[in-house]
Amino acid sequence: MDALKERANTLFPGIAIAGLVAISAQFLNEHYGAPAMLMAILLGMPLNFLSEEHRTAEGIAFSARTLLRIGVALLGVRISIEMVEALGLPMLIVVICGVLATIGFSLAAGRMFGKDRMFSFLSGGAVAICGASAAMAIGSILPKRDHAERDLAFTVITVTVLSTLAMIVYPILTSSLGLSTDATGVFLGGTIHDVAQVVGAGFSINEETGDMSTLVKLIRVTLLAPVVFVAALILRKGVEPDAKRPPLIPGFVLAFLALAALNSFGLVPETARDLAGQVSSWALLAAIAAVGMKTSIPKLLEVGGQAIWMVVTQTVFLALFVLAGIWLLG
Repeated sequence: MDALKERANTLFPGIAIAGLVAISAQFLNEHYGAPAMLMAILLGMPLNFLSEEHRTAEGIAFSARTLLRIGVALLGVRISIEMVEALGLPMLIVVICGVLATIGFSLAAGRMFGKDRMFSFLSGGAVAICGASAAMAIGSILPKRDHAERDLAFTVITVTVLSTLAMIVYPILTSSLGLSTDATGVFLGGTIHDVAQVVGAGFSINEETGDMSTLVKLIRVTLLAPVVFVAALILRKGVEPDAKRPPLIPGFVLAFLALAALNSFGLVPETARDLAGQVSSWALLAAIAAVGMKTSIPKLLEVGGQAIWMVVTQTVFLALFVLAGIWLLG
């Protein structure tokens, strides 16, 4: 008990600061419409010195890693098998193939932009699946390497900015293309990176489009678990024989799948589902604030313009792929 109390006392200052930054980001989101994830990381970055302060360093590191995994795991309560059935097989194929094709394209195109496979997978997974949440989940299983926090922060900032732009531009695009309500929902949910921006874009058109786009987006979120699982297996094989191997299945992925299964069978009460969703949102927000605190602004600028163009290219590829799929199968 004493050891647990001492551990809590060690972690509390850093966690508290990450929480305060998260609260500030949420305030800006609710009162000024600024993306909460983007605000959390931008507000955290000037506090980089706290990640090296002995009184707060451990708590910030805990927030950036453990709170992140808790937040991703709790996303499982938002998933159910009924979502997949409601979409229909043709559009389900479009969504799944869009995710896999974008990740594959990112891995293939990485060399053209001078980026290694780890950065390509990180950014490609963020674009393909669910933006900042996917970036953080994927980042947590990648091998430890130089500039890991820098690459993660860069990816979160870039996909969030592009997601916000897409929230504004994509509804105009779908209207000019004359897409139906369902097709518009599939396009918005299948291409915009972050859940909040999908909701904003969909409901800015009408309620039916909002419902469909949110459904498609949550199906993309469902793909986070298998993608992380397969990646963990591949990375595990690449580890040197004497080195410590990552777990066969990360614990937070198992928790995600277990909660999704329980929710599919109706075993998660609505009150518990709502509570888990709130805890997940706050945990992810505090985690990304901590990632911001661990990121040096000068080092972030070292990523370079090529990386920005790479994420833009990934975003355009996903949009064109989903649009082609809707025209062919819709």
